[in-house]
Amino acid sequence: MTTKTKKNVRETALDLLNAIEKNQSYSNLLLNNEINKQKLPPKDIGLLTELIYGTLQRKMTLDFYLTPFLKNSKKLENWVLQLLRVTLYQMVYLDKIPDRAAIHEAVEIAKKRGHKGIAGLVNGVLRTIQREGLPAIETIAEPLERLAIGTSHPEWLVKRWAEQFGYEKTKQMCEINLTAPLQTGRVNVTKISRDECVRLLEEEGFQIEASPIIPEAIRSLKGNLASSKAFDRGLLTIQDESSMLVAYALGVKENETVLDACAAPGGKSTHIAEKLNRTGEVISIDLHEHKVKLINDNASRLDLSNIHPLVLDSRMVGEHFSSESFDRVLLDAPCSGLGVMRRKPDIKYRKQEQDVEQLSRVQQKLLNAVAPLVKKEGILVYSTCTVDKQENELAIQAFLKDHPEFEKDNSLKNRMPEAIRPLMTSFDLQIFPQDFGSDGFYIAALKKIPTKTK
Repeated sequence: MTTKTKKNVRETALDLLNAIEKNQSYSNLLLNNEINKQKLPPKDIGLLTELIYGTLQRKMTLDFYLTPFLKNSKKLENWVLQLLRVTLYQMVYLDKIPDRAAIHEAVEIAKKRGHKGIAGLVNGVLRTIQREGLPAIETIAEPLERLAIGTSHPEWLVKRWAEQFGYEKTKQMCEINLTAPLQTGRVNVTKISRDECVRLLEEEGFQIEASPIIPEAIRSLKGNLASSKAFDRGLLTIQDESSMLVAYALGVKENETVLDACAAPGGKSTHIAEKLNRTGEVISIDLHEHKVKLINDNASRLDLSNIHPLVLDSRMVGEHFSSESFDRVLLDAPCSGLGVMRRKPDIKYRKQEQDVEQLSRVQQKLLNAVAPLVKKEGILVYSTCTVDKQENELAIQAFLKDHPEFEKDNSLKNRMPEAIRPLMTSFDLQIFPQDFGSDGFYIAALKKIPTKTK
């Protein structure tokens, strides 16, 4: 019975890895759908998640290890290559699974899905690796190529980061991207205190610690917060700690009107609404109807009636709202997502350097569109979940050059939680994943000044 369950998990992993590569599907969405569809027990969910994310995170390293043992990898069917990767991942990185068991399972799957020849090839490759050992990554002479292969990050990205942030910071970022992130939640303090929420979750069997970074945040060391009674009752929502800093950056005051210009699924909108203490109004817009429904669902669950979601293209906001009609505007812009690779490891293989160029043009259009809606002396906050100067610092520099009616808001530091201030110098903040184990994130705050006109 145990063998059958394990075999099913590995076959499921193989199917999902195949689909992710073949159809460019997102790993997190596919995995969640499969878990719900199969109603897997927690033990199997743990193994399946480890196999999917681990194999994806280490794909380039695994291919480097496999290449000398494959005569013609280009002729291999994709599922066979995925089977070799996922098996080698277990052999190299998972101590609890004996090599012989991993190889046996792989050969059985190869027999079932292919023919004797494929089963023989899989068995031969894996047993030769077991006997001869792995090629050494240290033999790669060029430091950036060695870092790219050793941490499974595309070479163009490693070079780009090294140019922008230096080798050491790049190395730290690549290494932490290979680790699993902690799930974090934001307590709805309009309904319950953090301490009380922690107590309720611990009674349910969760292992929780209070975030040392964000006063209303918690970290789950054991258990999925989305399956808790506290979540169902609207006492908390799932959100990364970096993302929670955006509402702090806005510095909202009661009864203000706030625009969240790219709002789905609503994590930042609901945080802003909570910080308004259920007063004022948050207009939360998104281009897609199904995404706006997510904002609605989140607002309803958290019992926040001061959020008004709207299906709208953010580039057209000027046609829908009067100039200078918002006290605060948030543009959490579409971006390359290079800060969230721990949650979505497939992003690093999917993105190309030209995507960054293309996205930076979209970001400028969006900034230009929302800027007129900010009231005089109002605040515009720009944020992304990426680590790239072109999408972040340079985007803001370009915007300020074209918009003399805005200035850097150097009071941003005072609005941020105390633990964040040492990372800041002035009006903006680049968070690296290694700073405090959260997503890579960028936040800039600008103020509209009444004395200058464009």
